[in-house]
Amino acid sequence: MAASEFLSQRQEDGDTKNALISSAYTGVAYIGTVILLVLPYFLLENPFVALTSTLVIALIIIGLFNFYISVAKDYNFKRRFTEMAAISLSVALISFII
Repeated sequence: MAASEFLSQRQEDGDTKNALISSAYTGVAYIGTVILLVLPYFLLENPFVALTSTLVIALIIIGLFNFYISVAKDYNFKRRFTEMAAISLSVALISFII
């Protein structure tokens, strides 16, 4: 994810320093998110409770991200949150079924 962000920012701006900073933020956010999402499986014995906890954590992360974007760019929070949550949970469901 960090490498993709670096390439994307460098293509857009042409500035390597800003691209490095942006990719570092993306990498740290990605690692932090993954840790939060897998943590219930290490802390809880019941896999169904861990799955439910992971889904709740995912919805909280989506909500925080969308709240930030909605405030920063004056977007409709409810519409963006619903859309992103539906897409994310659909992908999770398809992955779980597979």
